Order: sequence, then structure tokens, then C-alpha cells
Amino acid sequence: MIEVKQTNDEKHGSFEAFIDGISAGKMTYTWAGEERFIIDHTEVGEEHNGKGVGKEMLLAAVDFARKNGKKIIPLCPFAKASFQKSEELQDVLVN
Repeated sequence: MIEVKQTNDEKHGSFEAFIDGISAGKMTYTWAGEERFIIDHTEVGEEHNGKGVGKEMLLAAVDFARKNGKKIIPLCPFAKASFQKSEELQDVLVN
């Protein structure tokens, strides 16, 4: 099971994924004003590739955006590709 924990401050934040208590990946973001944030980097440990770690972190980011009325600007290639593939996530995209 993948557990995702969020850290957040006024300028930056991250979603970090853990499998059995061990760090498996991290997605970082930067605030772009009060209403939106930029996903700027996604990294998954090699030993955890193909386990859905990146997707779980992205879904945590989308969930956070929806619950808090925020929008996402996906700059990192993984996040950008994921949003392009998934119509159900596009409600939180900056137009």
C-alpha cells in the first residue's frame, strides 16, 4: 500500500510517497499566487518504478487542489503527460 504525505509552506510543498514506511518517491510544487501551484518535479525511486507511485502522488495533489479550491500548473513532464491522458483530472488545470 502506498501512503502519501504532504508538506506545505507559503512558497513550496511536496507530496512524498511511502511504501511500508520507506520513501518511494516525491513530487514537489511551488506556489504561483494564492490560488494555484506548479508541479515542478516528480521523482520515483528505481526500485518502485511501475508500482503507481507517481500516480498516487498526482492524485493526492489533485485531491488537495479540489478540497482547497486551487488550480494546478503541471510543468514536470510526468504531471503534464498524466493530465493530458486523464480527462477526469482536468477540472483542476489552469486554463
